[in-house]
Amino acid sequence: MGSLRIAAVAVALVLGLASLVQAGSIIPQLSEFKDGRWQVAEGPATQPAAYQSDPQLDATEDMISAGRNKEAISRLIDYLKYNRSSPVRDRALYLMGEAQYRYGDRIKAFYYLDELLDTFPASDLYYPALSKQYDIADSFLNGYKRRVFGFVKISAEEEGVEMLFRVQQRSPGSELAEKSLLRTADYYYADSQFDLAADAYAVYIHSYSRSPLISRVKLRQAYSNLAQFRGLKFDPTPVIDARAQLLALTADFPDVAQQENIPALLDRIDATFAKKLYVTAAFYVRTHERRAAAYIYSYLVSAYPDSPEAAKAKTELLHLPSPLIEPAAPTTSPVAGAF
Repeated sequence: MGSLRIAAVAVALVLGLASLVQAGSIIPQLSEFKDGRWQVAEGPATQPAAYQSDPQLDATEDMISAGRNKEAISRLIDYLKYNRSSPVRDRALYLMGEAQYRYGDRIKAFYYLDELLDTFPASDLYYPALSKQYDIADSFLNGYKRRVFGFVKISAEEEGVEMLFRVQQRSPGSELAEKSLLRTADYYYADSQFDLAADAYAVYIHSYSRSPLISRVKLRQAYSNLAQFRGLKFDPTPVIDARAQLLALTADFPDVAQQENIPALLDRIDATFAKKLYVTAAFYVRTHERRAAAYIYSYLVSAYPDSPEAAKAKTELLHLPSPLIEPAAPTTSPVAGAF
């Protein structure tokens, strides 16, 4: 598969799905969000999808349940080859995907399930096949290795992200689409790809604003932006965005803000802004842009009067001309007005 990582962020994808089976059936059950993760739901809604009985496939399913996956794969190859017009071919494809999944060749499993989704869009196994594809992608993002030449194993995180993108394409607006988006965002966050994580979390916030996870997602979005700030000499936009997001989170979810100690984090961000302003003004002094330096020092004193940098800025202002423009009153992002 080619890399579609950037496309995956733009379209969106989400969280861990419980896999596998009810006694006597390998058809997965529906899931629900409980205790911080997606789990198999209880009750009538968990009944497996209905399917037409077939003696050969019934026997093959028993093999898979008993762990005889290689033998089941061999039988299913023959079945799919000689029963191209079978009314239960969708079930055969699903069983092949399941057998390959359990045998360990999850790339092949994904493609057999893809054939089911492409050729049987009205099948009762359509959603279970999508769920299994999600499981495959999730396993790759959790470190499961793909087989090459039958025995060499290599990581497949990029394939996992692309798989989640394809699951989202096939089920827009569904639970699986939401889960795929959040799972992708969390993967980027854990992998320190904070620019992609921030974009993916932003898409989730826009698309699923009523999710019970929204406070956590907004917090992760802010942290992702904050992590992109490279230092005082670099573009402050990420930290400006993070500050605005943390302020909004504090207003909307005060309990979460208290638990995460957001006020203290905002104080540290403001201290960083004050240092950034001071460093910028010092640069203008060195480059003989004295009026620009005076403006930045003056702005620093106005925006962060209690900071150590403000005290130093007052001293520097004694040796500089008055700024051409009086600085505006600080806003919720005071540093933004100085650049």
